[in-house]
Amino acid sequence: MIAILLNKRAGLKWPFLLCLILCIQTTIAQNDGNSASNVKEIFNDFMRYRHENNVDKALETLSQAANIAERNEDSKLLLDTYHQYARLFLEEGDYETAIFYWDRASILLKDTSYSFGQAFHLYLDASLRYSEGNNFQALKQLEESRKLSNNRNLTNNILLQEAYIYTNIEKYNDAIKNLHALIVNSDDKERAYLATRANLQLAKISVTLNDLEEGIVHSKAALELAEKHGFSKEIKNAYEQLSNIYEANGNYSESLLYAKGLSKMKDSIFNVEKAKLDANTADKVRFEHQMNELNKLQAKNEELSESKNRSEITAILTSAFLTIISLLAVSLFRNNQIKLKTNDLLYTKNKELELARDAAVSAMEAKTNFLSTVTHELRTPLYAVTGLTHLLLEENPSEHQKEHLKSLKFSGEYLLNFINDILQINKIDAEKLEPLNIEFKLHKVLDDVVESLQQNAHEKKTELILDYDPTIPKKLMGDPIKLSQIFMNLVGNALKFTKNGRVEVIAKMLKKEEDQVKIYFEVRDNGIGISEDQQKNIFESFEQGSIQINREYGGTGLGLTIVKSLLGLFGSTIHLESELDHGSSFYFEMDLDYESKEGDEIAFELNLDEFQFKGLHVLIVEDNKINQVITKKMLTKKEITCDIANNGNEAIDMAKNNTYDAILMDIHMPGISGEEATRQIRKFDTVIPIIALTAISLDDSLDSFYDAGCNDVVTKPFKPEVFYQKIGENIFRSKMEGSI
Repeated sequence: MIAILLNKRAGLKWPFLLCLILCIQTTIAQNDGNSASNVKEIFNDFMRYRHENNVDKALETLSQAANIAERNEDSKLLLDTYHQYARLFLEEGDYETAIFYWDRASILLKDTSYSFGQAFHLYLDASLRYSEGNNFQALKQLEESRKLSNNRNLTNNILLQEAYIYTNIEKYNDAIKNLHALIVNSDDKERAYLATRANLQLAKISVTLNDLEEGIVHSKAALELAEKHGFSKEIKNAYEQLSNIYEANGNYSESLLYAKGLSKMKDSIFNVEKAKLDANTADKVRFEHQMNELNKLQAKNEELSESKNRSEITAILTSAFLTIISLLAVSLFRNNQIKLKTNDLLYTKNKELELARDAAVSAMEAKTNFLSTVTHELRTPLYAVTGLTHLLLEENPSEHQKEHLKSLKFSGEYLLNFINDILQINKIDAEKLEPLNIEFKLHKVLDDVVESLQQNAHEKKTELILDYDPTIPKKLMGDPIKLSQIFMNLVGNALKFTKNGRVEVIAKMLKKEEDQVKIYFEVRDNGIGISEDQQKNIFESFEQGSIQINREYGGTGLGLTIVKSLLGLFGSTIHLESELDHGSSFYFEMDLDYESKEGDEIAFELNLDEFQFKGLHVLIVEDNKINQVITKKMLTKKEITCDIANNGNEAIDMAKNNTYDAILMDIHMPGISGEEATRQIRKFDTVIPIIALTAISLDDSLDSFYDAGCNDVVTKPFKPEVFYQKIGENIFRSKMEGSI
């Protein structure tokens, strides 16, 4: 084996190859009883000895398998043997030797295509990481291992290892689920052994959860299986668990009985086996393997010397070969010692880096969850601020009060935009934002953006123009909400830095195929421009070019970051051309699907002034008392009457027993959520418009609201005109569509 490895790894020249050929010829001439056909029986014997904690016998069987692998040059069998060596030493606590054999297997895997071997290698890596306390890394490796092989025995061992890890991280329900599956497993190799280990671990979890009776049941089940099959280590563990549980339960007589049995075992089987393993250390095992190779080659040399049919040159070459191999073996042993020390140092440093990486990931998750919680919780009081401000402004306040109220309204809307930006960034960072693919009218999306920002443009004395290519298909497929967010940020940014100037929103069709178009978008202004140095960082979070710009123009510096991230969802990239004092141009291209055959449209558009709100009766589903008052007053302003449900269950009952024109549904409520309440209402009423009126959090998804049966979504806090528009659209459009 040493010669084979040296030839593969060190690139030995022709003298070694010639000697190797002569050695192989003499080996083939011998009649050895072991062959590849015995491998299965050898591994079965190894499994039995391993379960019985008979380490010496287990090592002997692995040595037989290694010999067969070397004779047949079977790299897969040799890889399996190294894996079992590593597993055996790991189970006995000899991590250094386990890592030694795991490294040997790693070398073989580089040149061997063997999916089961790769899967088992990852399983062993997970076991090593678990022994070092890296639980989450171990879980990741186990998941990768499961993907590579569906071997039943390996799958069951993965389940057991996961159960140990889940116990460590206090995910007891997941651990119990795995362990119960193992108790009734149908493994053809380790059925009883896996069931025994599962019962022992269930007993341990039961004690942790203070369920001592359950702990006794599982410990006794484990003891019965272990004694039946001779699992000495598991017998000891079962005795020890039962003794401790009975002592904790106050049953000292039973505790003493099992303690005596434990003491008897320690004085006999377990200590003898442990002493044998301690004597057979990792370095000794490796050195013995090397010496075995030398002894085999020396024996072959003696046979060659006694044979009269061999030529003198063969004997000389063989002797030279043996001498060289002997020197190389000694050198290899010394190099291994140096390498092991170096590996230990590298391994320690790698683990430190992995721990640092895990800490950084945990910190990032904590930051994301914190920001998500804060932004979500801020929306409820903000709803009260913006809602009450709107109501007060409509109650004819005095001029000096109106000035204060407008300032309060501006501050509330500014804070709301900032919170929305942070929530958007968090969703993108957490990969919880998915683009929609629905039918929409691009011209309407862009026209709405321009119209909504015209007031801002007038204040800046800036001309805001939409240059739209009429050849673009009317109906496209995509995400109009995110596209609107992109242009709101780009146009809003352009207006912020342009006074007495011009801002253009451009949409041009570049290419049209059977069912897809490529469209060029650009937002161009003649404002203050951006210097070359500032352009390098302009798309980074909270970056506005300079402190002076931030102080003069305000803002959070998140708009362009959101644009870049949203375009990334569509596979597009934002580009910038700018010259200081001469304006800026932000442009990108996007591929959008479209319907090549457009059907006849029944066009009807409703404006806010056309809605007849008087006489409408709606149901408000809201658990917050302040929000109830504000929403009710806003509806009363439009002469809309309403009922109020404090939770989802009340909403279901009231919707079933009364007639409403619409339902305003809060999503986050105690008891059943707004989504679940909507699903229940849709079982008996599929027509009534249901509008989700909620503060969207990091984990919320608009898709899930629509899937539950909502017709539309209004995020709190909202602008009153948006609130009324959504109510009018959903109530009157459904009536008009029905009549048409």
